[in-house]
Amino acid sequence: MDFRDLKYFEVIATEGNLARAAERVHRTQPALTKCIDRLEESLGARLFEKDGRGMRLTAAGQVLLKRTRQMTLMVEETTREMQDHADGLRGEVRIGCLPTLAEHLMPRVFGQLLSEAPAISVTLTVAMNDNLLAALADGEVDLAVGPMVDGDAEIACEQIAEDTVVVMASEHHPVFDGPCTLAGLLDYQWMLPARTVASRQWLDQTFERHGLARPQVQIEPNVLNAILPVLEKTSLLGFVTRYNLVAGRARVREVVLPETQMKRRLGLAYRKNGYLSPVAARVAEILRVRGKELLLI
Repeated sequence: MDFRDLKYFEVIATEGNLARAAERVHRTQPALTKCIDRLEESLGARLFEKDGRGMRLTAAGQVLLKRTRQMTLMVEETTREMQDHADGLRGEVRIGCLPTLAEHLMPRVFGQLLSEAPAISVTLTVAMNDNLLAALADGEVDLAVGPMVDGDAEIACEQIAEDTVVVMASEHHPVFDGPCTLAGLLDYQWMLPARTVASRQWLDQTFERHGLARPQVQIEPNVLNAILPVLEKTSLLGFVTRYNLVAGRARVREVVLPETQMKRRLGLAYRKNGYLSPVAARVAEILRVRGKELLLI
């Protein structure tokens, strides 16, 4: 198989339309048709079937698309590795990070990293854990720092820190006027992340285990650093890390209930078979050390 044929195949599969694919790769439709013919003859399997005016992958085509994307990533990483060996501790590292750690851990990491390697460049993606893991699997980031991932066949994860996620509210919130119960928290509206986020799932399940309804969510942000300013100014409840109390910048208090204290292991994740550049490997080493310091907060 010719690697160029595979690259053209990937574009055709992505577009689902021969004309659009031809426009993207600046080739004629007959040339792309011959590309598919060569691949099908080589593999002994049909890769596409008609779908209205377009085309869709067969089961064999879906397998080939997955493999093609893996090979493309491997080629890109090999190119980076060769360049990295020539350049030393230089180049770019792409890091995906949970908002909590972007605020409380990454400044320490960057302070050390830039003092050691002032010529490097960093792309920092701050997102929730589900999006971070998708970016890591797709090769869009080199390292992801967030809640631990267990049992993934393609992603390795090692614990570097931990925190406790608790219910918080404005220091003047009426929830502090008297004794508080888990059921009593349902008297108030909440600000919580999306249901795909692990901390939201844990909180919902906690209420359900006690035979209670889930919290009523009035605001659902896609980044957690928006929560504290809103909690300060409203009567909403939130579910955020205790690190925010240590920082002391927000006028919020913890609603102390043992049932709503979620211990969370925070990990460093990377692709098991992926390439880590010298810069990425050094970032990983710094994260391991600085993460232990975070445990002492």
